[in-house]
Amino acid sequence: MKTWRMNLFLTLLLIFIVPGMAWASEVPAIDTGDTAFILVASAMVLLMTPGLALFYGGMVRKKNVLGTTMQSIIAMVVISLQWVIIGYTLAFGPDKGGLIGGLDWLGLKDVGLDPNPDYSETIPAQVFMAFQMTFAIITPALISGAVAERMRFPAYIAFIVLWATFIYDPVAHWVWGGGWIGELGALDFAGGTVVHIISGVSALVACLMLGKRKTRSSEPTLPHNIPMVVLGAALLWFGWFGFNGGSALGANGIAAAAFVTTNTAAAAAALGWMIVEWMHHGKPTLLGVVSGAVAGLVAVTPAAGFVTPMAAIIIGLVSGVICYLMIAIVKGKLGYDDSLDVFGIHGVGGTWGAIATGFFATTTVNPDGANGLFYGDPSLVITQIIAVAASYAFAALGTFVILKLVGLVFQLRVSSEEEEAGLDITQHGEDAYRDFAMGSTVVKSGKVAAQAGAIEAKNFN
Repeated sequence: MKTWRMNLFLTLLLIFIVPGMAWASEVPAIDTGDTAFILVASAMVLLMTPGLALFYGGMVRKKNVLGTTMQSIIAMVVISLQWVIIGYTLAFGPDKGGLIGGLDWLGLKDVGLDPNPDYSETIPAQVFMAFQMTFAIITPALISGAVAERMRFPAYIAFIVLWATFIYDPVAHWVWGGGWIGELGALDFAGGTVVHIISGVSALVACLMLGKRKTRSSEPTLPHNIPMVVLGAALLWFGWFGFNGGSALGANGIAAAAFVTTNTAAAAAALGWMIVEWMHHGKPTLLGVVSGAVAGLVAVTPAAGFVTPMAAIIIGLVSGVICYLMIAIVKGKLGYDDSLDVFGIHGVGGTWGAIATGFFATTTVNPDGANGLFYGDPSLVITQIIAVAASYAFAALGTFVILKLVGLVFQLRVSSEEEEAGLDITQHGEDAYRDFAMGSTVVKSGKVAAQAGAIEAKNFN
């Protein structure tokens, strides 16, 4: 009798409990450690955009510091909304012919708190969405450096929304969302093509279409606040650990590898830039060192989770040298006015980093990656070059078309008089250093009312 009861019990257990246990094991389980890590990484990457605002803001003339800063901050505002409404589904929605994501997740429909196993089995889908949103925000903001001091604010807003929708989102899908570049086998760990190449190329096209600053030859265009630039660069360097490390999508060994290669390449590039600048100009500059660090961070971005620390040193050193030479020599010979050298750092650095990934990638670092030229597979270099070329062509043509369309509705650049007065006053009605200017003048003369009135008149005329 006891045997019969035991058999019945085991039968019920097999019928009701074991299948339930098997079913539960098939559902991706949220890992709290991975989730916390990606949430922190998302916040770090989001902080990079205010860091970019300081980095760019310090490099322009003081009459344009607020206008330049505003271009980064407004990207946080409008692209956050664009991403939730339509950007995420275009970039990561169900694939449509390898070219774009479908509209299944419009307005984040069905993007919930359970993992999406297509992208990560250990973090909620909304956390993955938020992490990718921070990339979508900073990428169009990077372009603002090329058109600083001369683009009208309404035209800029229209441009970055359209650019994010029709350039960034498709390329992100091509590489990371199941599109044709990813299927081709190209490697881009954290955005060499998706972020830096397309923003750098678009920046070059934009500055060529807008034309040179009219005051460039008659008025010095040196950075007005180097400490502000350094603070911005420091925030970028800090945030880049979330940018690259977080792209592992988990608190794991690949994230650790990306952390180490990121810092190593930044340091090597800063050193490389400083040495070549020292040889070329006779003195090393603080602006040069932090610019070199950013160039190294750019170059290692596509490679961070695929290469060794020694490879990161080579990638960084070469990046620092070639980006400096592009800005200090080649740019002058070509004569284009990329105000803050977006193409020279992000376009050139991103291109080198993407191709270098084809040389140095190894599955000993990341089994999900591939072996590059120096590890037995030269075909990866060809694949990387194809991805680079496609990104160049699409970004250049798309940016040209978008700016032409925006120009039909909005005036693209400020007038000569507005440029002379500065974008802070003409576009935003603000003066970053008004109180400082008044205080300085008062101390010198003691004529408070007269001096204040003169400054007010100068600022608003």
